[in-house]
Amino acid sequence: MSSIRPWRDIARRQSRQIMVGNVPVGGNAPISVQTMTNTLTSDAAATINQIRRCEDAGVDIIRVSCPDVESTAALKQIVRAANVPIVADIHFHYKRALEAADAGAACLRINPGNIGSSERVKEVVNAAKANGCAIRIGVNAGSLEKDLLEKYGEPCPEALIESALDHIKLLQDHDFHEFKVAVKASDVFLAVAAYMGLADAVDCPLHLGITEAGGLIGGTVKSSIGMGNLLWAGIGDTIRVSLSAEPEEEVRVGYEILKALGLRTRGVRVVSCPSCARQGFDVIRTVQKLEDALGHIKTPMSLSVLGCVVNGPGEARETDIGITGGGNGKHMVYLSGVTDHHVENDDMVAHIVRLVEAKAAEIDAGTSVSMDTLHGKAA
Repeated sequence: MSSIRPWRDIARRQSRQIMVGNVPVGGNAPISVQTMTNTLTSDAAATINQIRRCEDAGVDIIRVSCPDVESTAALKQIVRAANVPIVADIHFHYKRALEAADAGAACLRINPGNIGSSERVKEVVNAAKANGCAIRIGVNAGSLEKDLLEKYGEPCPEALIESALDHIKLLQDHDFHEFKVAVKASDVFLAVAAYMGLADAVDCPLHLGITEAGGLIGGTVKSSIGMGNLLWAGIGDTIRVSLSAEPEEEVRVGYEILKALGLRTRGVRVVSCPSCARQGFDVIRTVQKLEDALGHIKTPMSLSVLGCVVNGPGEARETDIGITGGGNGKHMVYLSGVTDHHVENDDMVAHIVRLVEAKAAEIDAGTSVSMDTLHGKAA
Protein backbone atom coordinates (compact mmCIF):
# COMPACT_ATOMS: atom_id res chain seq x y z
CA MET A 1 0.00 0.00 0.00
CA SER A 2 1.49 3.32 -1.05
CA SER A 3 1.80 6.19 1.40
CA ILE A 4 -0.76 8.99 1.23
CA ARG A 5 1.98 11.59 1.60
CA PRO A 6 5.32 9.98 0.71
CA TRP A 7 7.34 13.12 1.42
CA ARG A 8 6.57 12.54 5.11
CA ASP A 9 7.86 8.97 5.13
CA ILE A 10 10.91 8.16 7.25
CA ALA A 11 12.70 4.87 6.65
CA ARG A 12 14.00 3.87 10.06
CA ARG A 13 17.36 2.16 10.38
CA GLN A 14 16.85 -1.52 11.08
CA SER A 15 18.45 -2.16 14.44
CA ARG A 16 18.08 -5.30 16.50
CA GLN A 17 15.69 -5.06 19.42
CA ILE A 18 16.44 -5.29 23.12
CA MET A 19 14.16 -5.02 26.13
CA VAL A 20 14.55 -2.41 28.85
CA GLY A 21 12.21 -3.87 31.41
CA ASN A 22 8.92 -4.16 29.55
CA VAL A 23 9.82 -1.50 26.98
CA PRO A 24 11.15 -2.73 23.61
CA VAL A 25 13.95 -0.60 22.21
CA GLY A 26 15.03 -0.94 18.59
CA GLY A 27 13.61 -2.93 15.73
CA ASN A 28 10.17 -1.64 14.83
CA ALA A 29 9.33 -0.54 18.39
CA PRO A 30 8.13 3.03 18.91
CA ILE A 31 10.94 5.45 19.71
CA SER A 32 10.92 5.65 23.51
CA VAL A 33 11.26 8.90 25.46
CA GLN A 34 13.58 9.05 28.45
CA THR A 35 14.58 11.49 31.14
CA MET A 36 16.72 11.48 34.28
CA THR A 37 15.83 12.44 37.82
CA ASN A 38 17.80 15.21 39.53
CA THR A 39 16.87 14.39 43.12
CA LEU A 40 19.22 12.54 45.45
CA THR A 41 18.51 8.91 44.64
CA SER A 42 19.12 8.10 48.29
CA ASP A 43 15.99 10.18 49.00
CA ALA A 44 13.54 7.60 47.69
CA ALA A 45 10.41 9.65 48.44
CA ALA A 46 11.63 12.74 46.54
CA THR A 47 12.82 10.60 43.63
CA ILE A 48 9.54 8.72 43.40
CA ASN A 49 7.59 12.00 43.45
CA GLN A 50 9.66 13.26 40.54
CA ILE A 51 9.18 9.98 38.67
CA ARG A 52 5.40 10.36 39.11
CA ARG A 53 5.48 13.78 37.42
CA CYS A 54 7.48 12.34 34.54
CA GLU A 55 5.08 9.41 34.23
CA ASP A 56 2.19 11.87 34.00
CA ALA A 57 4.06 13.59 31.16
CA GLY A 58 4.32 10.24 29.33
CA VAL A 59 7.91 9.12 29.98
CA ASP A 60 8.77 5.57 28.88
CA ILE A 61 12.06 5.02 30.72
CA ILE A 62 13.68 6.92 33.62
CA ARG A 63 17.33 7.00 34.61
CA VAL A 64 18.54 7.63 38.16
CA SER A 65 22.10 8.27 39.24
CA CYS A 66 23.70 5.73 41.59
CA PRO A 67 26.98 7.28 42.76
CA ASP A 68 27.05 5.67 46.22
CA VAL A 69 25.81 2.73 48.24
CA GLU A 70 23.02 4.84 49.76
CA SER A 71 21.59 5.34 46.27
CA THR A 72 21.62 1.68 45.32
CA ALA A 73 20.13 0.86 48.74
CA ALA A 74 17.14 3.12 47.92
CA LEU A 75 16.85 1.76 44.39
CA LYS A 76 14.77 -1.30 45.32
CA GLN A 77 12.02 0.92 46.78
CA ILE A 78 12.18 3.24 43.76
CA VAL A 79 11.91 0.36 41.28
CA ARG A 80 8.91 -1.08 43.12
CA ALA A 81 7.13 2.28 43.10
CA ALA A 82 7.85 3.20 39.47
CA ASN A 83 5.47 2.31 36.65
CA VAL A 84 8.24 2.53 34.04
CA PRO A 85 11.63 0.81 33.77
CA ILE A 86 14.45 2.34 35.80
CA VAL A 87 17.98 2.73 34.43
CA ALA A 88 20.79 2.93 37.00
CA ASP A 89 23.50 5.41 36.01
CA ILE A 90 26.86 3.98 37.08
CA HIS A 91 30.26 5.65 36.83
CA PHE A 92 33.54 3.93 37.64
CA HIS A 93 32.58 1.76 40.66
CA TYR A 94 31.53 -1.65 39.41
CA LYS A 95 30.00 -2.65 42.75
CA ARG A 96 27.28 -0.03 42.30
CA ALA A 97 26.35 -1.82 39.07
CA LEU A 98 26.13 -5.17 40.88
CA GLU A 99 23.96 -3.64 43.61
CA ALA A 100 21.72 -1.86 41.08
CA ALA A 101 21.17 -5.05 39.09
CA ASP A 102 20.23 -6.93 42.25
CA ALA A 103 17.90 -4.05 43.26
CA GLY A 104 15.82 -4.47 40.11
CA ALA A 105 17.22 -1.92 37.66
CA ALA A 106 16.02 -2.66 34.13
CA CYS A 107 19.20 -1.29 32.60
CA LEU A 108 22.70 -0.28 33.69
CA ARG A 109 24.27 2.80 32.13
CA ILE A 110 28.00 2.11 32.18
CA ASN A 111 31.14 2.40 30.13
CA PRO A 112 32.67 -1.07 30.51
CA GLY A 113 36.18 0.28 29.97
CA ASN A 114 35.85 2.62 32.94
CA ILE A 115 35.00 0.06 35.59
CA GLY A 116 38.28 -1.79 35.80
CA SER A 117 39.63 -5.17 34.77
CA SER A 118 38.07 -7.70 32.44
CA GLU A 119 37.14 -9.70 35.53
CA ARG A 120 35.09 -6.79 36.88
CA VAL A 121 33.38 -6.35 33.52
CA LYS A 122 32.57 -10.04 33.64
CA GLU A 123 31.03 -9.63 37.11
CA VAL A 124 28.80 -6.81 35.87
CA VAL A 125 27.78 -8.78 32.79
CA ASN A 126 26.95 -11.83 34.92
CA ALA A 127 24.86 -9.66 37.27
CA ALA A 128 23.04 -8.14 34.27
CA LYS A 129 22.35 -11.59 32.80
CA ALA A 130 21.17 -12.98 36.13
CA ASN A 131 18.75 -10.09 36.67
CA GLY A 132 17.56 -9.57 33.11
CA CYS A 133 19.22 -6.16 32.82
CA ALA A 134 20.08 -4.43 29.61
CA ILE A 135 23.19 -2.24 29.42
CA ARG A 136 23.55 1.21 27.88
CA ILE A 137 27.04 2.16 26.78
CA GLY A 138 27.26 5.91 27.24
CA VAL A 139 30.11 7.55 25.34
CA ASN A 140 30.41 11.30 25.92
CA ALA A 141 32.68 13.80 24.20
CA GLY A 142 33.35 15.40 27.59
CA SER A 143 34.77 12.24 29.12
CA LEU A 144 36.63 10.46 26.33
CA GLU A 145 39.46 8.11 27.26
CA LYS A 146 42.88 9.73 27.54
CA ASP A 147 44.45 7.52 24.87
CA LEU A 148 41.80 8.51 22.33
CA LEU A 149 42.27 12.19 23.06
CA GLU A 150 46.02 11.75 22.56
CA LYS A 151 45.43 9.82 19.34
CA TYR A 152 42.96 12.26 17.77
CA GLY A 153 43.98 15.51 19.51
CA GLU A 154 40.39 16.44 20.40
CA PRO A 155 36.91 14.93 20.61
CA CYS A 156 35.91 14.10 17.04
CA PRO A 157 33.43 11.69 15.44
CA GLU A 158 36.12 9.07 14.88
CA ALA A 159 37.15 9.20 18.55
CA LEU A 160 33.57 8.80 19.81
CA ILE A 161 32.92 5.92 17.43
CA GLU A 162 36.16 4.16 18.35
CA SER A 163 35.35 4.53 22.05
CA ALA A 164 31.90 3.03 21.49
CA LEU A 165 33.29 0.11 19.49
CA ASP A 166 35.91 -0.58 22.19
CA HIS A 167 33.20 -0.72 24.87
CA ILE A 168 30.96 -2.86 22.68
CA LYS A 169 33.77 -5.38 22.19
CA LEU A 170 34.20 -5.71 25.96
CA LEU A 171 30.56 -6.75 26.30
CA GLN A 172 30.60 -9.02 23.25
CA ASP A 173 33.73 -10.75 24.54
CA HIS A 174 31.61 -11.83 27.50
CA ASP A 175 28.77 -12.94 25.21
CA PHE A 176 26.52 -10.06 26.21
CA HIS A 177 24.40 -8.49 23.47
CA GLU A 178 21.48 -6.78 25.24
CA PHE A 179 22.94 -3.31 24.92
CA LYS A 180 22.24 0.05 23.35
CA VAL A 181 24.78 2.79 22.69
CA ALA A 182 24.97 6.57 22.86
CA VAL A 183 27.72 8.82 21.49
CA LYS A 184 26.70 12.17 22.93
CA ALA A 185 28.28 15.59 22.56
CA SER A 186 27.19 19.13 23.37
CA ASP A 187 28.37 20.13 19.88
CA VAL A 188 25.48 19.39 17.51
CA PHE A 189 27.73 18.80 14.50
CA LEU A 190 29.97 16.40 16.43
CA ALA A 191 27.07 14.42 17.87
CA VAL A 192 25.27 14.06 14.54
CA ALA A 193 28.41 12.98 12.69
CA ALA A 194 29.30 10.45 15.41
CA TYR A 195 25.82 8.91 15.45
CA MET A 196 25.73 8.69 11.66
CA GLY A 197 29.08 6.92 11.60
CA LEU A 198 28.12 4.56 14.42
CA ALA A 199 24.78 3.76 12.76
CA ASP A 200 26.69 2.40 9.77
CA ALA A 201 29.09 0.40 11.93
CA VAL A 202 26.76 -1.49 14.30
CA ASP A 203 23.27 -2.99 14.39
CA CYS A 204 22.49 -2.31 18.05
CA PRO A 205 19.82 0.20 19.14
CA LEU A 206 21.02 3.79 19.46
CA HIS A 207 20.13 6.13 22.31
CA LEU A 208 20.09 9.71 20.99
CA GLY A 209 20.98 12.84 22.88
CA ILE A 210 22.70 16.19 22.57
CA THR A 211 24.32 16.29 25.98
CA GLU A 212 24.48 19.43 28.15
CA ALA A 213 22.26 21.12 25.57
CA GLY A 214 21.40 24.10 27.79
CA GLY A 215 18.28 25.66 29.26
CA LEU A 216 14.69 25.08 28.21
CA ILE A 217 14.74 27.25 25.09
CA GLY A 218 18.36 26.93 23.95
CA GLY A 219 18.52 23.25 24.81
CA THR A 220 15.26 22.54 23.02
CA VAL A 221 16.57 24.21 19.88
CA LYS A 222 19.90 22.35 19.93
CA SER A 223 18.23 19.03 20.68
CA SER A 224 15.65 19.54 17.96
CA ILE A 225 18.29 20.35 15.37
CA GLY A 226 20.60 17.50 16.33
CA MET A 227 18.15 14.72 17.12
CA GLY A 228 15.73 15.96 14.47
CA ASN A 229 18.37 15.50 11.78
CA LEU A 230 19.14 11.99 12.98
CA LEU A 231 15.54 10.92 13.43
CA TRP A 232 14.63 12.31 10.01
CA ALA A 233 17.43 10.13 8.61
CA GLY A 234 15.89 7.13 10.36
CA ILE A 235 18.56 6.93 13.08
CA GLY A 236 17.58 6.55 16.72
CA ASP A 237 15.59 4.11 18.84
CA THR A 238 15.26 5.97 22.14
CA ILE A 239 15.87 9.63 23.01
CA ARG A 240 16.65 11.84 25.96
CA VAL A 241 16.48 15.65 25.71
CA SER A 242 19.13 16.97 28.12
CA LEU A 243 17.91 20.29 29.52
CA SER A 244 18.74 22.47 32.49
CA ALA A 245 15.06 22.21 33.34
CA GLU A 246 12.77 19.90 35.27
CA PRO A 247 12.77 16.31 33.96
CA GLU A 248 9.11 16.41 32.94
CA GLU A 249 9.99 19.29 30.58
CA GLU A 250 12.51 17.00 28.88
CA VAL A 251 9.74 14.47 28.34
CA ARG A 252 7.40 17.06 26.83
CA VAL A 253 10.08 18.36 24.47
CA GLY A 254 10.98 14.80 23.46
CA TYR A 255 7.41 14.10 22.47
CA GLU A 256 7.16 17.36 20.57
CA ILE A 257 10.24 16.43 18.53
CA LEU A 258 8.73 13.05 17.68
CA LYS A 259 5.35 14.62 16.94
CA ALA A 260 6.89 17.12 14.52
CA LEU A 261 8.40 14.23 12.55
CA GLY A 262 5.26 12.10 12.68
CA LEU A 263 7.24 9.36 14.44
CA ARG A 264 5.09 9.21 17.53
CA THR A 265 2.16 11.13 18.92
CA ARG A 266 0.76 11.63 22.38
CA GLY A 267 -1.85 14.15 23.37
CA VAL A 268 -2.98 17.18 21.42
CA ARG A 269 -0.87 18.44 18.52
CA VAL A 270 -1.45 22.19 18.46
CA VAL A 271 -1.15 24.23 15.27
CA SER A 272 -1.22 27.93 16.10
CA CYS A 273 -0.19 31.20 14.52
CA PRO A 274 2.30 33.69 16.00
CA SER A 275 -0.51 36.30 15.97
CA CYS A 276 -0.58 39.74 14.39
CA ALA A 277 -2.80 42.81 14.18
CA ARG A 278 -5.41 40.81 12.27
CA GLN A 279 -6.10 38.49 15.20
CA GLY A 280 -9.70 38.32 16.39
CA PHE A 281 -8.64 37.14 19.86
CA ASP A 282 -5.47 37.00 21.95
CA VAL A 283 -3.85 33.98 20.29
CA ILE A 284 -0.79 33.74 22.53
CA ARG A 285 -2.71 33.74 25.82
CA THR A 286 -5.41 31.47 24.37
CA VAL A 287 -2.87 28.85 23.29
CA GLN A 288 -1.19 28.99 26.70
CA LYS A 289 -4.52 28.43 28.44
CA LEU A 290 -5.48 25.60 26.09
CA GLU A 291 -2.14 23.81 26.45
CA ASP A 292 -2.45 23.99 30.24
CA ALA A 293 -6.08 22.85 30.18
CA LEU A 294 -5.42 19.97 27.76
CA GLY A 295 -2.34 18.52 29.43
CA HIS A 296 -4.37 15.56 30.68
CA ILE A 297 -5.33 14.42 27.17
CA LYS A 298 -3.20 11.46 26.09
CA THR A 299 -5.15 10.58 22.93
CA PRO A 300 -3.30 11.62 19.75
CA MET A 301 -5.33 14.31 17.98
CA SER A 302 -4.94 17.81 16.57
CA LEU A 303 -6.16 21.34 17.29
CA SER A 304 -5.61 24.48 15.21
CA VAL A 305 -5.83 27.93 16.79
CA LEU A 306 -5.57 30.75 14.24
CA GLY A 307 -6.25 34.39 14.89
CA CYS A 308 -7.85 35.29 11.56
CA VAL A 309 -9.30 33.91 8.34
CA VAL A 310 -6.18 34.29 6.19
CA ASN A 311 -4.72 30.84 7.00
CA GLY A 312 -7.27 29.69 9.58
CA PRO A 313 -9.66 27.77 7.33
CA GLY A 314 -6.80 26.02 5.51
CA GLU A 315 -5.20 24.83 8.77
CA ALA A 316 -8.58 23.84 10.19
CA ARG A 317 -9.15 21.50 7.24
CA GLU A 318 -6.16 19.45 8.45
CA THR A 319 -7.06 19.21 12.15
CA ASP A 320 -9.66 17.50 14.31
CA ILE A 321 -10.82 20.74 15.86
CA GLY A 322 -10.06 24.26 14.74
CA ILE A 323 -10.91 27.80 15.69
CA THR A 324 -10.46 30.89 13.58
CA GLY A 325 -10.77 34.46 14.84
CA GLY A 326 -13.70 36.51 13.59
CA GLY A 327 -15.15 39.96 14.07
CA ASN A 328 -17.21 41.26 17.00
CA GLY A 329 -15.84 38.58 19.32
CA LYS A 330 -17.46 35.70 17.38
CA HIS A 331 -15.16 32.98 16.12
CA MET A 332 -15.65 30.06 13.76
CA VAL A 333 -15.26 26.50 15.07
CA TYR A 334 -14.35 23.65 12.70
CA LEU A 335 -14.96 19.98 13.44
CA SER A 336 -13.07 17.38 11.39
CA GLY A 337 -12.05 20.11 8.95
CA VAL A 338 -15.56 21.43 8.30
CA THR A 339 -17.10 24.71 9.48
CA ASP A 340 -19.62 23.88 12.20
CA HIS A 341 -20.61 26.73 14.52
CA HIS A 342 -19.53 29.99 16.17
CA VAL A 343 -18.33 30.63 19.70
CA GLU A 344 -17.95 33.91 21.55
CA ASN A 345 -14.89 35.19 23.40
CA ASP A 346 -16.05 34.53 26.95
CA ASP A 347 -16.75 30.82 26.45
CA MET A 348 -14.07 30.08 23.87
CA VAL A 349 -11.39 28.26 25.91
CA ALA A 350 -13.84 26.19 27.97
CA HIS A 351 -15.81 25.35 24.83
CA ILE A 352 -12.74 24.15 22.93
CA VAL A 353 -11.63 22.06 25.92
CA ARG A 354 -15.04 20.34 26.00
CA LEU A 355 -14.86 19.64 22.26
CA VAL A 356 -11.34 18.18 22.55
CA GLU A 357 -12.33 15.98 25.49
CA ALA A 358 -15.38 14.72 23.61
CA LYS A 359 -13.36 14.00 20.45
CA ALA A 360 -10.69 12.19 22.46
CA ALA A 361 -13.36 10.01 24.08
CA GLU A 362 -14.77 9.14 20.64
CA ILE A 363 -11.32 8.23 19.31
CA ASP A 364 -10.62 6.08 22.38
CA ALA A 365 -13.97 4.33 21.95
CA GLY A 366 -13.27 3.63 18.29
CA THR A 367 -16.27 5.62 17.06
CA SER A 368 -14.13 8.33 15.49
CA VAL A 369 -10.72 8.65 13.84
CA SER A 370 -8.25 11.49 14.22
CA MET A 371 -7.60 13.68 11.18
CA ASP A 372 -3.91 13.05 11.86
CA THR A 373 -4.46 9.35 11.20
CA LEU A 374 -6.37 10.07 8.01
CA HIS A 375 -3.50 12.20 6.74
CA GLY A 376 -0.84 9.71 7.72
CA LYS A 377 0.71 11.73 10.55
CA ALA A 378 -0.17 9.62 13.59
CA ALA A 379 2.08 6.79 14.73
